[in-house]
Amino acid sequence: MQRIIAGLFAGLTFGAGLVIAGMSNPLKVQNFLDVFGNWDPSLAFVMGGAILVAAPFFRMARFLPRPFVADDFRIPTFQQIDKRLIFGSATFGAGWGLIGLCPGPALVSVSLLSPQAIVFVLCMTGGMLFAKFIANLSMRRGLKQA
Repeated sequence: MQRIIAGLFAGLTFGAGLVIAGMSNPLKVQNFLDVFGNWDPSLAFVMGGAILVAAPFFRMARFLPRPFVADDFRIPTFQQIDKRLIFGSATFGAGWGLIGLCPGPALVSVSLLSPQAIVFVLCMTGGMLFAKFIANLSMRRGLKQA
């Protein structure tokens, strides 16, 4: 029950922060990304604020035996820059720039019943399933060639 309450609190805090900061507003995000046009640098403060809040907790996590509401810390250790990361980042950035939504703000906007966000989340889910299908297909082909 403690994990559910912690997850609920974290999700509500995250969602409220996205709405308050304007990240659930696609136009604000597109203006932030339009560096050579109608640039709005205010979302840089959102990112900076997130780093300032999160950084001390990441440092503190190294000294704790385990998280308060989980069995262990799940901090990524993979640091290699490969084709998959570059292609995924470029695809994510293109989608974010085209529509002004990324997954977190889109889910918040779905809860606000935004038709644009609902279509986005459905298409995003389809894209994730398609990417997983392609990854599995290429893995199977690699196993057959080996």
